Amino acid sequence: MFEAPPHRHLVPFDGSFEISTASTLPASLTAPDADRKASKKANKKRLAELVDRIDELQRVLYADNRHALLLVFQAMDAAGKDSTIRAVMSGVNPAGCQVSSFKVPSTEELEHDYLWRSVRRLPERGRIGVFNRSYYEEVLVVRVHPEYLGGQNLPRDIVPETIWEQRYQSIRDHELHLARNGTVVLKFFLNVSHAEQKRRFLARLDEPHKNWKFSSGDVRERGFWPDYQLAYQKALAATSRSWAPWYSIPADDKPSMRADVAEIIVSALEQLDLRYPQPDPKEQARFDEMRTLLENESPLGG
Repeated sequence: MFEAPPHRHLVPFDGSFEISTASTLPASLTAPDADRKASKKANKKRLAELVDRIDELQRVLYADNRHALLLVFQAMDAAGKDSTIRAVMSGVNPAGCQVSSFKVPSTEELEHDYLWRSVRRLPERGRIGVFNRSYYEEVLVVRVHPEYLGGQNLPRDIVPETIWEQRYQSIRDHELHLARNGTVVLKFFLNVSHAEQKRRFLARLDEPHKNWKFSSGDVRERGFWPDYQLAYQKALAATSRSWAPWYSIPADDKPSMRADVAEIIVSALEQLDLRYPQPDPKEQARFDEMRTLLENESPLGG
């Protein structure tokens, strides 16, 4: 069964993750004299090479048809989920990839358990599925706003004080089931700082071509920052496992963030036993015959 590729941003599996010690800026840029321009250039080059490698590996993944890859992205608003997905998956054949975004649950979705809507979007074997937000919203935004539970028609004997631990257990079981059946689950928390989120929100207000991204609701949610940080810490600590790891990626520098995500994806795919299928022996025995037929074929209209 798949096991997490080691990486400096891997969230430990023992529940010890603390968000206060998780960096929002890559180590290379924390020094006062850090050369941001050189870092940006180096990370763009690194990303381009990794995107080419993802493209190669995706072709074998598709042909091999024994594994699926599920990429889960969670973050505070303006952390860069959309742009990271676009940049990292830019070289992948669209026929082998699908992106699903999960917003406020619909009436139909609320008539089912909270995992139902995401299960319907899981990638088939041979494909890459990307979740832009996911079932983790149920232990993040719903934990910050427990009043949302009132619209979920839950059984009356549900105890609010224990529901979060129960949901963590359900998520762990769900992801273990996926791993046992060949789906590689990689989860990315794009960790943006409070100050950088403010800067990006202001850019959305100041730059006309970014106005469409702005929502007053995002600013309201910013007021719950400490609650969200605690919810993320608890969720990541409870659900990062070797078969479905979380990676806490510093998100204040987008070029570095994108390259780190791509690097982890490449490492995960490379450790799978992916191979192109061998042709049927009977069919292969006829290759020379078919080659002769094609080479001796008369041109159309000849």
